[in-house]
Amino acid sequence: MHATTPPPVAVPPPSPPRTQGRRAEELRAEELRAEESCTQVPGTAPETSVVVRTEASGVLAPPVARERVNAVPGRVAGGIVRPVKVPPVPVTRGPVVHPSTRTEVRSDREVHEPDERTESTWQQLSAFLIRGLAHVHSRIVNAPEWMVSLVFHVVVLLVLALITTSSGAVGRIVLTIEQGDDDVTTELAEFSLDPVEFDEVAEADTPVDTDLDAEIFEVETPVNLASLTPTLETFAPAANMPSTEKASEPQNMFAGRSGAMKQKLLKASGGTQATEDAVALGLEWLRRNQLKDGSWSLSGPYAHGARNENQVSATAMAMLAFMGAGSTHRGGQYRKVLWKAVRWLVKQQDRQGFMAARSGDHEKMYSQAQAMIALCELYAMTGDSWIRPYAQSACDFACAAQSPEGGWRYRPRFDSDTSVTGWFLVGLKSGEAAGLDVDRYVFPRVDGYLNSVQEKGASDYYTVGYSYRIGEAASPSMTAEALLCRQYLGWHRNMPGMRNGLASLKQNHPINPRERDVYYWYYATQALHHFGGPLWTQWNDTLKVELPASQDLVGVERGSWAPHGDAWGIYAGRLYTTCFSLYCLEVYYRHMPIYSPQEIAAGEELDEV
Repeated sequence: MHATTPPPVAVPPPSPPRTQGRRAEELRAEELRAEESCTQVPGTAPETSVVVRTEASGVLAPPVARERVNAVPGRVAGGIVRPVKVPPVPVTRGPVVHPSTRTEVRSDREVHEPDERTESTWQQLSAFLIRGLAHVHSRIVNAPEWMVSLVFHVVVLLVLALITTSSGAVGRIVLTIEQGDDDVTTELAEFSLDPVEFDEVAEADTPVDTDLDAEIFEVETPVNLASLTPTLETFAPAANMPSTEKASEPQNMFAGRSGAMKQKLLKASGGTQATEDAVALGLEWLRRNQLKDGSWSLSGPYAHGARNENQVSATAMAMLAFMGAGSTHRGGQYRKVLWKAVRWLVKQQDRQGFMAARSGDHEKMYSQAQAMIALCELYAMTGDSWIRPYAQSACDFACAAQSPEGGWRYRPRFDSDTSVTGWFLVGLKSGEAAGLDVDRYVFPRVDGYLNSVQEKGASDYYTVGYSYRIGEAASPSMTAEALLCRQYLGWHRNMPGMRNGLASLKQNHPINPRERDVYYWYYATQALHHFGGPLWTQWNDTLKVELPASQDLVGVERGSWAPHGDAWGIYAGRLYTTCFSLYCLEVYYRHMPIYSPQEIAAGEELDEV
């Protein structure tokens, strides 16, 4: 009988000693307490965690899952595993550190290893930059030369634009100019231009642009512009009409106002120390009455001003008096006065060259012509380039405003009178002398207008008088003004109409202190001075005595001429009579003589009256 092998019986492993089981439970309890200590401790930073390092392994123990807290291996008995319930471990407010463990507090940035995604991003960015630089390099190498040069210069300009330098305050600008003739040694006139801030005129801050035949000038009758087109037949000179060539070289027209030439002309033409003293006093009165903004007023602040204000006319007349004695905004005794004045005057000009928009209806064109003369003379005397466009614009306005009759009056391109025409002609002649562009057809048309206002007699060739307007009677002032215009237009000295007209003025209308008319004296004095000879000598003998004698020599108005008793003084005021009196006393050198000494000497026998 065979022995039967009993089935295998599962023999449980030998139970560990009791002491070892108790030790395992203690270790598990310690691990649980250490895990609880890994939770955030109140009062610590969120990014700080507690990590337990065991002494046995020396390896950082990862946090234990909460599911393992209640699932602790129990004792093994008879092959059956029974769970052992671990008593709850009290949680303290701080980390619990067992003697057998060491707790270290570290930042998450120190504990965590570098992020692989961050490293990958930096690698991609580096590769992108390398590819971009390689692309740019290839474009630069293959770019055309002009493109490389352009980029280079742009970069240089940008770099230079970023460079800043410190700048100090603007100091005084000192200019030195020399004025004189070739045969005369003159001293250097040195002056300084201080940085000046000019006071703005409230009413003139924004120049008013105006059309020639609208708003400012109310033209009642429309003008046929086609009629203004010149034709050869219209301006063909008559057989007995004198040449209209320029009577003097442009550069010599104002050459006698300063230096040795001024002294020579003063002596040769009959000026005296008394006339020069009167001029000096009159200019000082004008200087004292200049307004803060650089202009002058026709109505004050002096006594006996004009009834109506006209700053443009007053400023232009005062400037002409200073310039007639040799001063400009660049040199002379009154350079600062003229500098402020011209700065104010040009601010009044609009885009069409008009400067008298705020003058009265009957004074607009007078004021415009006077301002044009001031700008043209100032440019001719200095050649200052910044004045040229203002003077040129004024000349352009004058040429465009000429009427079909050939003259000018209160409204552009409408009608004419001899008084306004004389001012515009002198202004255009001054512009021509300064080298400005002036329409060559203007002057023959003025000559034609003068033909229409000359006095009708037995023969037009021997006429002696001129009227204010066509069809009116002749007057002394209009005759004197028209004869001066004839001189500028080229009439020869020996023409009977010139000689007879001036002789009539001297004989029938001499200077009379009891019948003052500085407007008439102004034009007669100029025409007779250019004519020269005995007629001028006899006229000047009275002028150089009576005019200084009538000047105010005491009080606040010292240096001026009172308007009382003057034909137009009651309307135009003290500044008007003062300026026109100064023009008469400056006549000896104000303009160079039109007729040469040889021509004057040749005709003296015809001048005897």
